[in-house]
Amino acid sequence: MTADPAHRRDRVLRHPGATLARWMYRGGHPNRLARLMNRSAERQYSAGLLSPRRAVTLEVRGRVSGRTISFPVVVADHDGQQYLVSMLGEDVNWVRNVRAADGEAVIRRGRRRPVRLDEVPPADRAPILRRYLALAPGGRPHIPVDRHAPLGDFERVAGSYPVFRIVG
Repeated sequence: MTADPAHRRDRVLRHPGATLARWMYRGGHPNRLARLMNRSAERQYSAGLLSPRRAVTLEVRGRVSGRTISFPVVVADHDGQQYLVSMLGEDVNWVRNVRAADGEAVIRRGRRRPVRLDEVPPADRAPILRRYLALAPGGRPHIPVDRHAPLGDFERVAGSYPVFRIVG
């Protein structure tokens, strides 16, 4: 007998690790602990050390400061393309910065790779979001769909989670 998908989603969202992850990003922004952990992961991912191949550092120019902002992200692959997903939704600085920079960014994993990030229309995001949740356990507490859910469940939330295709 298989578990009901809603039951699995609820179980994932109640998991102690999920509770900690949501606390670290309460209000859609990282708290002090999350910022410290992100800095550590950013250095590790940039160097390409002891991390999965899909873990990279994204660098983008800050829309207000003009300084380069860097942070760790997970690259999701789908249909031969690579994508970045905002696990915290629309209201995050990196998404605003990418949009303000017209998609110009750099991905680092051992070396710097200039890229363009093209935003994916909401109607095309569902399969990418599902693939992202399969690859990025850290994103699961933030996106209210079980990674095993049918595509229709992902379609219902797709408009709330920006996805960018990596070009270049």
